Amino acid sequence: MTHRIRYILAGASALLALAAASPSHAETTLSFLIDNNPDTVAAAEALVAAYQAKAPDVTIEIEPRAGGGEGDNIIKTRLATGEMSDVFLYNSGSLLQALKPAQTLVDLSGLASQAKVDEGFKSVVRADGKLYGVPFGTAMAGGILYNRKIYQDLGLTVPKTWADFMANNAKVKASGKVAVAQTYRDTWTSQLFVLADYYNLHAAVPNFAADYTANKAKYAETPAATKGFERLKDVHDAGLMNEDFGAASYDDGLRMVATGEAAHYPMLSFAIGAIKQNYPENLADVGFLAQPSDDAATNGLTVWMPPALYIPLTSQHAEEAKKFVDFAGSVEGCKIMVETNTVQGPPLIDGCDLPADVPPAVKDMLPYFDAKGKTTPALEFVSPVKGPALEQITVEVGSGIRQPAEAAKLYDEDVRKQAKQLGLPNW
Repeated sequence: MTHRIRYILAGASALLALAAASPSHAETTLSFLIDNNPDTVAAAEALVAAYQAKAPDVTIEIEPRAGGGEGDNIIKTRLATGEMSDVFLYNSGSLLQALKPAQTLVDLSGLASQAKVDEGFKSVVRADGKLYGVPFGTAMAGGILYNRKIYQDLGLTVPKTWADFMANNAKVKASGKVAVAQTYRDTWTSQLFVLADYYNLHAAVPNFAADYTANKAKYAETPAATKGFERLKDVHDAGLMNEDFGAASYDDGLRMVATGEAAHYPMLSFAIGAIKQNYPENLADVGFLAQPSDDAATNGLTVWMPPALYIPLTSQHAEEAKKFVDFAGSVEGCKIMVETNTVQGPPLIDGCDLPADVPPAVKDMLPYFDAKGKTTPALEFVSPVKGPALEQITVEVGSGIRQPAEAAKLYDEDVRKQAKQLGLPNW
């Protein structure tokens, strides 16, 4: 009996010693799926390092994935098979809605960080009245990069109307420079004159997005919508483009506008980061202007919202994942991302201020964000309908192969196929 008591006491002592040596609660490992863009990876690594310093019992393993269509397929397949990571990065807006967030994602409406998130961003991660994401990075805009030195040398002013833009182009062409760089080897770059014109379309037809989604409005039947295709034709017909526009790449376009080979390059503001990396000595020479309209009174930016962090319903560590996502969406998390990468536009977290030394192209955007009614989300954020063939159609128009009216009709047909695939009503 005495020996038995000794064994029990010894066993109890061992258990107490083991408990004392163990952490107060079990360690958690979270999986974090991101795209493989270098800026994305850098920001994710900085966020993870900062969070793990605050929560040493949490390990976050980052997994990069491919971008583009391949990346979309990875996201959709993993969600469908229940194999999604605990936290994942993906587009906001219409592409999010295609994931059926109410059925696949954790509701993040209750996160403390949501109180400081910009309402415009909330609108593109909301479904059925609930919020499913927090912003990862800053907003960006679609418009036209321009070379500030060329503008200064030729005495040009930033245009607010298309007529003034074309007049500037004529002066640039007369000086022997390329007026508008186009880079159709990378076909996606051909879309900007159409996509960045959405602020002007929305100003002219405020209900276009809703009617377009409901199959009540068409590009070919809406003059303000066809206008973007007409811009491509204007630039081509005036002979304003680089001779090798069909073979030139996105990187060529950045080089041309940064170094002063070209005065303009229609592009998204995420290109600012690539210019900083590849042409740092020219970063201060690049400005950014909103796509001009036919009326100077209508002058605003078409805005691309950043991607967001989401948590799938299948996560086994949803509560811990929420804490990490809440940190990423906080002022502290926002500042970490701003300090890590080149700023592409304004942050979407109240209290997350930009550093004073942001590039001139970013400073050019800020007045639009500061003024009421001078920005609107791009159409792809307010409507799930975007035909996959747009970039091929815009290459044809920009190359003088297809007329704008015909292109608009062709795009409407492309959109119809996409809407049917999505199962949208009235299609």
